[in-house]
Amino acid sequence: MRKFVLTAAIAAITAVSFAAPSQAGYYSEDCQPYCFIKKVKTYDYYGNVVIKKIRVCE
Repeated sequence: MRKFVLTAAIAAITAVSFAAPSQAGYYSEDCQPYCFIKKVKTYDYYGNVVIKKIRVCE
């Protein structure tokens, strides 16, 4: 019985330790990332205009 209680306690501590870091990536309302589309104009080898759209998040 003592081994079972000790094993259950270790399993509970392990489960809680993995659950805490998974909440770290959550954004609250005050800290939302700001993203916008940036257009970059370049020219290829033949002189044609190439417009590339890049998503930038801050």
